[in-house]
Amino acid sequence: MRVLVIDDDPRILKTLEIMLTGDGHEVMAAPDAESALEILEHRSVDVAFVDIQLPGIDGVAFLRKVRDQHRDVEAVMITAYGTVDMAVECMKEGAFDFLTKPFQPDQIRLKIRQVEKIRGLRAEVTDLRRRLVGPPGFPPFFTRTPAVLHVIEMARTAAETEATVLVMGESGTGKSLLARHIHDWSQRRSGPFTVVDCTSFQEMLLESELFGHARGAFTGAVSEKTGKVETAQKGTLFLDEVGDVAPAIQGKLLRLVEERTFERLGDPAPRSMDARIIAATNHDLAQMVEEGEFRKDLYYRLSVVEITLPALRNRPADILPLARAFLAEFNRAHDRKVEDIEEDVGRALTRYAWPGNVRELSHLIERAVLACPGRSLRREHFPDRLLGREGGPAEKEDEITPLSILEENQLRKALGLHLPLEETARRLGINPSTLWRKRKKYNL
Repeated sequence: MRVLVIDDDPRILKTLEIMLTGDGHEVMAAPDAESALEILEHRSVDVAFVDIQLPGIDGVAFLRKVRDQHRDVEAVMITAYGTVDMAVECMKEGAFDFLTKPFQPDQIRLKIRQVEKIRGLRAEVTDLRRRLVGPPGFPPFFTRTPAVLHVIEMARTAAETEATVLVMGESGTGKSLLARHIHDWSQRRSGPFTVVDCTSFQEMLLESELFGHARGAFTGAVSEKTGKVETAQKGTLFLDEVGDVAPAIQGKLLRLVEERTFERLGDPAPRSMDARIIAATNHDLAQMVEEGEFRKDLYYRLSVVEITLPALRNRPADILPLARAFLAEFNRAHDRKVEDIEEDVGRALTRYAWPGNVRELSHLIERAVLACPGRSLRREHFPDRLLGREGGPAEKEDEITPLSILEENQLRKALGLHLPLEETARRLGINPSTLWRKRKKYNL
């Protein structure tokens, strides 16, 4: 092990240097934090023993710099009896452990063995993760909720057939991910999984994206284009947010679903499709059918198997396990070593309404991991809305809050009551389909 000892007492430096060198470790010594930082700029270190009471930059400030700039170094803080509380605070900032003065040589040796063991386990886990890759996007379906387990079982059963599947649920519940799993569980898994985001294109461009076009079919069509329907051959065509498809294209989709045939724009020759269709929406399609916004026959064709993913607020037992799964995921992605979520934060996570569902949880945990210099996610690493804090100073008399902000705040308040969709819409004085659209607008 490469050990760095930082203490302004030369006797401690000399004693530890002789002892640890005799134990076979490579030892570096520094009388202050500035000298230690200079060493870290040029030498790699496994563990640092850091006295909290240092001249100049103290041990706590040094620890923060190490956590920001040299995250592979494990820091063991050394403190007098009167500053144990400060040592505990250092652990929250990312210290590995602490020792109180006076300490015995064997205590130092024990800490080094503990660091060696932890580093070995981490290396083993990293190696296993490289060799054992789980299903894509595992965390969103890490669940203890019977309703979600039932959804997964339905999806597995549907995957064994060629039936068209409609996945419904609020934004952020994992509809796209479930569609991908259905493809991976199906006999078409070796074929392409082709995604069409129905919200990303204007009407003609969506038609071209789906079915392709011939050269000269419209202004700007300088060459022929193969559509997503053709690229999905032998695989799965996933129509994401199908509820946003314009009425003119709904008829062509109906023909595609019913007859498995289509035509390119500007080319009347019929073409065949050999692909499984999965559609997803955050709209209430049945309500849209009643209001004349979506074709009834297309809805029935798409919903041969209809699966609805529960909102995260309706599966509170999953919130903390999911948060810890995302914590591990983003530690790997960003090379961080955050190990824990403080209890008060855990309670806030469980109480929060999660209007953005699993996607919002994922984004907030990633943000917190990036903001955290230590090993515990704390309140300051999360936005005010999660913790129920009031935001900002009082509004001045001559200031006017934009209507969009007022609307979003009222939507958040209403959704936080956890009422059924229809009751929430009634209290807001709008119909359910309008509520769906406004939730999408504000990403709630």
